Amino acid sequence: MTADPTTRRGRPGYDRESLLRVAVTVFNDRGYDGTSMEDLANRLGITKSAIYHHVSSKTELLRLAVNRALDGLFAVVAEPESTNGPAAARLEHLVRRSVAVLVAELPFVTLLLRVRGNTEVERTALARRREFDGIVTDLVRQAIADGGIRSDVDPSITARLLFGMVNSLTEWYRPDRGHDIDGIADTVVAIAFQGLRTRG
Repeated sequence: MTADPTTRRGRPGYDRESLLRVAVTVFNDRGYDGTSMEDLANRLGITKSAIYHHVSSKTELLRLAVNRALDGLFAVVAEPESTNGPAAARLEHLVRRSVAVLVAELPFVTLLLRVRGNTEVERTALARRREFDGIVTDLVRQAIADGGIRSDVDPSITARLLFGMVNSLTEWYRPDRGHDIDGIADTVVAIAFQGLRTRG
């Protein structure tokens, strides 16, 4: 019986999850293209063959990393609060929960935002990002049609600005600085939606 590659165990002290987290840190520090498997082995203090016990290639590490971030965002899209109710409320929920995903998966989202389409894995990730952007744009458009968001804003630009604000957390948020996740989400939502919502 062949072992499931997702559950392979390797050298003591490292499993695939801990290897992935170190790899993402190195990718963010050095750039994916500027990182070799030798670099990863040196950072981990193990041999390259020990790494290959867990993953087949550097490409697989990149795929696992960017999918971690994207799967988190698409899980938010599928939540009941993102699919039911007024469009403006669904959009607000999507923004709020995306902040939580970004904070929970900060290194992975940071790497995702840095991919430029140089490899097939990166191009696939960028296509999924465009799909997510399209979902946000459609929600903005629906909210405008419902009267929940002012009609003098462009849906595509609004979607980009909303998630530009969310994604900016990768530049300054650090878990050890005492920022409350809910407080950050509240602030993002307040700044964004007090300017977007129609006034009754």
